[in-house]
Amino acid sequence: MQINFENLTIGVFAKAAGVNVETIRFYQRKGLLPEPDKPYGSIRRYGEADVTRVRFVKSAQRLGFSLDEIAELLRLEDGTHCEEASGLAEH
Repeated sequence: MQINFENLTIGVFAKAAGVNVETIRFYQRKGLLPEPDKPYGSIRRYGEADVTRVRFVKSAQRLGFSLDEIAELLRLEDGTHCEEASGLAEH
């Protein structure tokens, strides 16, 4: 079954990203994942960018980055801070 990575509920999003729902909520509280829009009242919806972001966080953790370091990496934009990213990687 092919998953459409847009307009996902939190359960489908968590499964697509390879984590559980509590991990999604934890990442949101830590600022690693932005709060999604709620186009259907109180139902949050997630997209492909969110799935990619969570997969990045998990990969960075496996490489030994702390959540604080990952948050810094996520704040860097489009390679404009390569020296900062390199410094974090060497740390």
